[in-house]
Amino acid sequence: MKLLITMICCIVLIACNNTESNSTLVLQKDSTSTTVNDWALLPFIKVDSVNPVLCAGTNTFLCPVQKQKIAWEEKDVFNPAIVVRHDTLFMLYRAQDKVGKPDGTSRIGLAWSTDGMHFTRMPTPVLYPDNDAYKQYEWQGGCEDPRIVEDSSGTYYMTYTAFDGTVARLLVATSTDLLHWAKHGPAFANALHGKYKYTWSKSGSIVSTYTDGKIIATKINGKYWMYWGDKYIWAATSDDLINWTPIETTASENRLYDSVYSNFNISALKIAVPTRKGKFDNNIVESGPPAMLTSKGIVLLYNGRNVPADGDISLQEGAYTSAQVLLDKNDPTKIIDRMDHYFMKPEKPYEITGQVNQVCFIEGLAQFKNKWWLYYGTADSKIAVAVKE
Repeated sequence: MKLLITMICCIVLIACNNTESNSTLVLQKDSTSTTVNDWALLPFIKVDSVNPVLCAGTNTFLCPVQKQKIAWEEKDVFNPAIVVRHDTLFMLYRAQDKVGKPDGTSRIGLAWSTDGMHFTRMPTPVLYPDNDAYKQYEWQGGCEDPRIVEDSSGTYYMTYTAFDGTVARLLVATSTDLLHWAKHGPAFANALHGKYKYTWSKSGSIVSTYTDGKIIATKINGKYWMYWGDKYIWAATSDDLINWTPIETTASENRLYDSVYSNFNISALKIAVPTRKGKFDNNIVESGPPAMLTSKGIVLLYNGRNVPADGDISLQEGAYTSAQVLLDKNDPTKIIDRMDHYFMKPEKPYEITGQVNQVCFIEGLAQFKNKWWLYYGTADSKIAVAVKE
């Protein structure tokens, strides 16, 4: 495997709560896993014997913008994408330095594992702000929160958030080897005469078929579909996985979901998954891993943010928990069923305390070694894993 051999030449072993390289897989059931839905991917059990599987590191690289060496993952690592390639699981993760203002510049790093629990990482990032045409979107906040699918020919498509320090925008990049990425700019740049090019956008979850470890973007009625957004979850379509067009509707239809719909240049966007008053996801809903096309519909694992005053009083202020929703595979904006209860919540010390407290943020999912592996950011500081047998 040429890719793995190349990377082994420049590895840095990870040691973060993993005292033995041959640790046994020990699972701890989340005490909140009470919801039963026959379409949902459940239960996921946290692997306490190795969590967190990735922590901040000391690697440095020469930043092309600052023209100096930067400890690019010194502050925090979190919110990874996951790809299975041949017999290896690859993690592309968000890493922050301590230099960028106000919270550090983010870059995308690459790590890999042959058992899903112990990772080796590249010493330099694979996607980062550079002196290129996309610097205006990526500097100084950086490149954040990747999600990755591939097409039928084996090309990888990454949706990621570019943050200029003021506005977050959803961008797209492609690769054939996970190491070298070609940036294509804002996902919505060419849609509707550029209407959404400068609008806040993030969290692109492309509808895909999960098969033999691969996540293959799959068309529905002749179009690729993507869920996105971090207030509500909206939808978009594409012919080529690079240029996307948001699905619009009338504001009156959106008000059926939420009477206090917030308008920041997006009132025409059709809400696919709304927030819910009185529940754990009353404040924000945000896509998780690439959405899964199944015989029963589209299964979207998502993140929900809670505000107890109008949400779940058993959860802390701002807590991010995990849930799932089933959408119609013939009409991807139509909900068929939805979990009434989260299946994962912050409860471990590294999930409760960090850069942002009370966070389990799911983003990477893979079939690997006859199990489902769900990777998530903890308190915006570390990365952990939960497994479904």
